[in-house]
Amino acid sequence: MTSATQVVPHHAVAGIRPTRHLKSMREYLAALHEIGEIQEISQEVDWHLEMGAIARRCYELGAPAPLFTRVKGIEQGFRALSAAGGVSSQPGLYLARIALSLGLPPESTGPEIVEALAAAKLRAPIKPVVVPTGPCKENILLGEQMDLLRLPTPLIHDGDGERYLNTYGMIVAQSPDKKWTNWSIARIMLIDKNTMTGIVAPNQHIGMIHKMWKDQGQDMPFALVLGGEPAIPFVGGMPLPAWVDEADYLGGYFGEGLEVTQCETVDLQVPATAEIVIEGFLSKDEKVKEGPMGEYAGYAWGGEGAFQPVYHVTALTYRHDPVLPFAVAGEPVEEDHTAWGIPNAAELLAELREKGIPATSAWLPLESANHWAAITFPNNWRTQLGYNTDELVRQVGEILFASKAGMGVPKLLLVNDDVDPSNTKELVWAFATRCRPVTGEVAFGSENTNPLVAFLKAEEKMSMHTTKVIYNCLAPDEWGDNLPKRVNFRRAWPAEVQEKVLANWQNYGFK
Repeated sequence: MTSATQVVPHHAVAGIRPTRHLKSMREYLAALHEIGEIQEISQEVDWHLEMGAIARRCYELGAPAPLFTRVKGIEQGFRALSAAGGVSSQPGLYLARIALSLGLPPESTGPEIVEALAAAKLRAPIKPVVVPTGPCKENILLGEQMDLLRLPTPLIHDGDGERYLNTYGMIVAQSPDKKWTNWSIARIMLIDKNTMTGIVAPNQHIGMIHKMWKDQGQDMPFALVLGGEPAIPFVGGMPLPAWVDEADYLGGYFGEGLEVTQCETVDLQVPATAEIVIEGFLSKDEKVKEGPMGEYAGYAWGGEGAFQPVYHVTALTYRHDPVLPFAVAGEPVEEDHTAWGIPNAAELLAELREKGIPATSAWLPLESANHWAAITFPNNWRTQLGYNTDELVRQVGEILFASKAGMGVPKLLLVNDDVDPSNTKELVWAFATRCRPVTGEVAFGSENTNPLVAFLKAEEKMSMHTTKVIYNCLAPDEWGDNLPKRVNFRRAWPAEVQEKVLANWQNYGFK
């Protein structure tokens, strides 16, 4: 299922800004209810696989996001939500949940959402506003009262190593000198009432900050925010540069600082409206086995998992009737592809523009499980740059494959902006008809990679380097700036004929 809209020219969308700011999960749930994108499930469900199976079915059908209100063995009032960042089967609302999360109209297109995120990088960041308390403090559990097993944490996939408490929440970590506060998403597995473990990749920001604390001989303070305001996962999944605070970027995006409040047991601040906050310390040296887990590429590799650092929990705070969000990683489309892929596209677009490359849009096709990225260019890019196609392809590869945003993308498609990169049908057509075998494929050797890319060999996963490729789907140089007319309803018939056909469509007997 894809967007059916044409890419919007850069000059038309460069000024896109959010029109509203949903400041809590509760406001987001109300907004989803208004457009029929939430399904409350009052029947008792089992956290052991059933919740994950229901959520996975919702992803695959484009059904409303399921809100579970009665979970077997869990105290009444504790709720869970999945597919909060999924896509919809409703006509015209394919990306509605993503758009609403980011304060945009629910009918927004992929290029419009990407442009809004990319444009915010040009605005001044706005720091969070510290408030004395917030709804996240309605219940505070410390010491012996603190028990993570009270939460409706699902065993998501058959074969997962354990129940995963964090798949759609945000980890707050701060450098020892307090000059950098990082908000990021990484999976966290539940061990028992006060311990967890999760992937702490050394080349990711959380791994960098963890090492800073370890080098000082200390455990890293952390806060896990579950059910923050809906935009947070999208900035947590955005590959902003090191030493850039995601909270400040999000403040600049909305034009106002986010409200944060002080934690109870660690010197960190968290969004005041969060549903659930878990505080503690990430061990500098203690490790336990984590995983396996079904992954965003759509595969469950099985195996024994790997040893990862231990999170020791010191506090649990939550709202009355809290909502625990979770994602079900797997085949597209789920939140790994939206909350990571869409912000990644925005960062790729910003990277090129910062280097003077006139890209008009970028998109990680959701159906590719973040293994493709498509970049569009105006027909007159040759005139603007004075390059031929080979020179453009080489420069784009050198810029993007060296970037943090490009690290996880092994395959780039370059295409003219008569094609909407978020419409996979159009993109496949352009790939098939414009990319020449052999000469249209440009390989780049030994580039940085995300080790979770599906096709990597074992040695590539270890070294985190692999070969990448650009598929040149741009119009051939021989065509110049004028592409042949595309033969489709919108382009190959006069406007008055199109209008007549549309006005009489039901009269012809169609529905």
